[in-house]
Amino acid sequence: MDRTIKSLSLLLSYPTEELQGAMPEIGAVLASETRLTAATRRDLRPLVEELSSDDIYDLQERFVMLFDRSRTLSLNLFEHVHGESRDRGGAMVSLLETYRAGGFEPATTELPDHLPVLLEFLATQPPADAKEVLADAAHIFDAVRARLEHRESPYQAVFAALTQLADVTVSATAVAELLEQPEDD
Repeated sequence: MDRTIKSLSLLLSYPTEELQGAMPEIGAVLASETRLTAATRRDLRPLVEELSSDDIYDLQERFVMLFDRSRTLSLNLFEHVHGESRDRGGAMVSLLETYRAGGFEPATTELPDHLPVLLEFLATQPPADAKEVLADAAHIFDAVRARLEHRESPYQAVFAALTQLADVTVSATAVAELLEQPEDD
């Protein structure tokens, strides 16, 4: 599962020419992942193709417009749970301690709760531990997926895949509470 989680992390990373060059390998990893349904693997293809071939500046602009300008689509997971409350700082410190205890030192300027950073960490952990963390965030993944699906964004498939890898029944109530947050874009 580690290569799959790493591949999903890369799909949610800011698009670069280096990422574009890696898309054939990323696509192959995801296409062969049997823990994902055939439908989910098929749904990931348009994003892989888009990231492979679209103009890098168009990709970057779309990425920023989706994930950096909208709180309800934020890739910073604690934004969905804590917003701007003080609890978010304590959760960040706890998450950093979890990373370090797992032998992982984030090599990024992103916050510790940035989903690609979390996924990078989970890719280094035992599958059962990774699955447990994904399960804890599955309601967030499902809410973001629903918002992206409404926008007809191919990124929705990544969140569907993460929910599937969590292998839990997502609380409809928890998702509904997140979806009640007004769109801010």
